[in-house]
Amino acid sequence: MQIATLAQMGVTAVLAATLPLSMVWMSADANKYRKLVWVGVFLTFDLIVFGAFTRLSDSGLGCPDWPGCYGLANPILALDAISSAQALRPSGPVTLLKAWIEMTHRYLAMGIAVLIVTIMAQAWRRWGQSRRPEFSPWLPTALFFFVCLQGAFGAWTVTMKLQPVIVTIHLLLGMCLLASLAWLGGRQDNAVTPLTGAGCTAPAMRRMRLLAALAALLLLIQIALGGWVSTNYAALACGDFPLCDGKLVPAMDFGQGFTVWRALGETASGQYLPFSALTAIHWMHRSFALVLFAGIGYTAYCARAHPSLRLTGGRIALALLLQAGTGIATISLNYPLPIAVLHNAGAALLVVLLTMLNYRAKFHFEFARATSGTSRLSSPARHQP
Repeated sequence: MQIATLAQMGVTAVLAATLPLSMVWMSADANKYRKLVWVGVFLTFDLIVFGAFTRLSDSGLGCPDWPGCYGLANPILALDAISSAQALRPSGPVTLLKAWIEMTHRYLAMGIAVLIVTIMAQAWRRWGQSRRPEFSPWLPTALFFFVCLQGAFGAWTVTMKLQPVIVTIHLLLGMCLLASLAWLGGRQDNAVTPLTGAGCTAPAMRRMRLLAALAALLLLIQIALGGWVSTNYAALACGDFPLCDGKLVPAMDFGQGFTVWRALGETASGQYLPFSALTAIHWMHRSFALVLFAGIGYTAYCARAHPSLRLTGGRIALALLLQAGTGIATISLNYPLPIAVLHNAGAALLVVLLTMLNYRAKFHFEFARATSGTSRLSSPARHQP
C-alpha cells in the first residue's frame, strides 16, 4: 500500500475522532477527562454493534484486503475494482454496499483508537500534575496496547478470510476492550461521586464479588459460544424452539463443530463441514444460555438485596430478560437481521453492566474491610485487666 493511501486513512481516523473530541471539549462538564472516557465507552459499544451488523450482513470481506479497500483509502477510489468483482459474482462477498459497510466499521475503529490515544495522553499529563489515583495512567496505557492487538486481529479477520477462531477472538477482544473502558469510567465516576459503601459488610461484599466475577465468566463463555455460532453461520442450524429439529438432543458432531483451527465452512482436513457440526455449535450455545440465565439472574437477585447495588442489579435483570427475548425471537422469526444485531447489542450491554457490578462490589468490599479494621482498632480491647 502506498504512503499516500496510509496518510489518507490516517486523516480519516482523525476526522472520525474530531466530532466526539469536539463534543467533549465544548461540554459544560467540568471533568472533561471523565466525559472523554464515557464517550469512549459509548463509541466502543457502537463499534461492537456495528461490527455485528458487518458480520451478520456478510460484509466482512466487502473489501478483501486491509487496511484499505483494494489498496486504496475508500470505496469511491476503489469503485472500478469493486465493480469488476461484483460483476464476476453478483451475490458474492464484494459489493459496493458491503464495501462501504466494512470500511465504515474500520473508520469507526480507527476513530476509537485515536480517542484511546487521547485518553492515555490525558491520563499521563494529569497524573504528572496531580498524582491523583483516578488519573493513574497504567490502565489507559494498557488500553492503547490492547487496541493495537485488536487492530491486528481485525486485519487477520480479513486476510485469513473470516477464519472462525480469528473472528471469534476479535469479538472477545472487543468485549474486553469495552469492559476495560467501562471499568475506567467507573473509576472516574467514583472520583466525582464517591461510593460510600454504607451498610455493606465485608463478608456480604466478598460473596457479591465472587458472584459478580462468576457471572462475568459465564457471560464471557456465552459470548465466545455466540461468536462461534455467528462466525460458522450456524444460527439457523436449529430452526425451532425450544426443541432443535423436533428433538431435545438432535444428531450432533461436536468433534468437527468445535475443531478450533480450520477454515470457514470446512473441517480440519478441508472437507465441507457437516450440518451435524453446525447443529452441535448452535445447540451448545442455546444450552449454555440456560446456565447463563440462572447464574446471572441469581447474581442480579442477590445484588438487589444490597441498597448500594440495587439499581445495578435491576438493570442487569432487565437486560438479561431482553437478551433472552431477542435470542428466542431470532430463532422463531427466522433470523431477521435487526433482531440478530439487537441480540449482539444486548450482550455488549450486559458486559458494561456486569463490569460496573464487579467494580462496585470490589470497592464496597474494600471499603467495608477497611472500615471494619478501623473500628476494631478504635474500640477498647476485650478482657482488659
